[in-house]
Amino acid sequence: MAVELVKEYESSIKENDHPYMNGPWAPVHKEYNITDMEVIGEIPADIDGVYLRNSENPVHQPLGRYHPFDADGMLHMMSFKDGKAEYRNRFIQTRGFRAEQEAGESLWAGWTAYPVKSKRIGECAQDGLKDASSTDVVVHAGKVMTTHFQCGEGYRLDPYTLDQLGIESWTPIEGISAHTKVDENTGEMMFFNYGKYPPYLHYGVVGADNKLKHYIPVEINRPSLPHDMAFSENYSILNDFPMAWIPEMIEQDIFMPRYEADKPSRFGILPRYGNPEDVKWFEAKPTYVLHWLNAYEEGDEIILDGYFQGNPMPEPLKDQPKRYAMMMALVDLNSLQARLHRWRFNLKTGETIEEDLDDEVLEFGMFNQKYAGKKYRYAYSAKPKKGMFLFEGLVKHDLETGEKQTCMFGEERYGSEAPFVPRIGSKSEDDGYLVSFITDMKENRSECVLIDAQNIEAGPVCRIILPHHISSGTHATWANGEDIRAAE
Repeated sequence: MAVELVKEYESSIKENDHPYMNGPWAPVHKEYNITDMEVIGEIPADIDGVYLRNSENPVHQPLGRYHPFDADGMLHMMSFKDGKAEYRNRFIQTRGFRAEQEAGESLWAGWTAYPVKSKRIGECAQDGLKDASSTDVVVHAGKVMTTHFQCGEGYRLDPYTLDQLGIESWTPIEGISAHTKVDENTGEMMFFNYGKYPPYLHYGVVGADNKLKHYIPVEINRPSLPHDMAFSENYSILNDFPMAWIPEMIEQDIFMPRYEADKPSRFGILPRYGNPEDVKWFEAKPTYVLHWLNAYEEGDEIILDGYFQGNPMPEPLKDQPKRYAMMMALVDLNSLQARLHRWRFNLKTGETIEEDLDDEVLEFGMFNQKYAGKKYRYAYSAKPKKGMFLFEGLVKHDLETGEKQTCMFGEERYGSEAPFVPRIGSKSEDDGYLVSFITDMKENRSECVLIDAQNIEAGPVCRIILPHHISSGTHATWANGEDIRAAE
């Protein structure tokens, strides 16, 4: 194993018992380049590309109450080609990260830190919050783009070296939310943002040439809290759930959500390049959805799959310290009762039909991105650990037959959502692998695993061992090497 320590960052974090600053969530403060790693099994020679995972990784002692989604972004990359792999990790050099590095301390309080206030407002924060760019990651136009769930600037990096390429030039003044959507079939990227001022929601399209092609307001009646969007071949799907910031508090830059169970969920569907007057709204059962899987068109209907929450505002966890109990409930997917669900929107009649696809608690789904916006058969969901924002395994659904397979990571081993990696020259939708970073608490290290997508119950076909652990986090993506090179 060849390990190059690129840089070590000095931490000011004090010892504490916060569950999301210890164990699988303990932060890492070293940046590495690693090659010739120990491999258990054999790295497949029939894949070519990069696996990228964003993670929440705080450097400085938080101001006030800490929420893991406030933390600095650290990107982890494993590249594959010709049966070999290379790993790198880098902090995402946002303006907020650099300001706090210069100050040697946290300058912004997190979104649950009330009544503690930030030491610095404005400058490089979104509505008084630091834009950590730590939530999501995609590859578009041959470059990485990271984003933050509270809407901020898009940050670009090189997909192989993780060199910082700066702020995305087309970033609107209202920012970019996490969960931009890349259509591999056209090269376009759809995005949205939300905020506390009317019209409260915007939607846009960026071309394959990374130029902003379309940007419109989408009017809703209050500052809502959308987290994700979806698209089909011809339409984009936005949402307005009955989960919104409390108006009298958001004016004080206090981000406290309130769930309104007596109001319906609303879905705004518009053509990909549609105008505000083209948005058609549909109503459905009240819920909240963090993440969608896929959407596609079938006759007059748009079919949308995602993770319906049966309990969007759960009670605090009783077995946790009082100071953490509410926060832990709101990131516990078992408490939220997230399950795979399907909505059918009839564009001709305006009718909505919905159904559960499984009653098991699941979230963070992935699928073969060549089928994005199209009818698809296979979905790969993460299986959450009860009581913690951690994932213990993966579940594969055959949406045609209803059959499913499960792969568990093992005792005290935690992974993430697992992007689908197509084999070179793949012949079918599930002809490829699932890839994930796994943190092994017994060994106090992490590894990258590849799992045969056609037989996930067999477990990893290879395990690539890292000498250190990776802090757990949120989202990940796969980008084909051929697509990256074609965009250069």
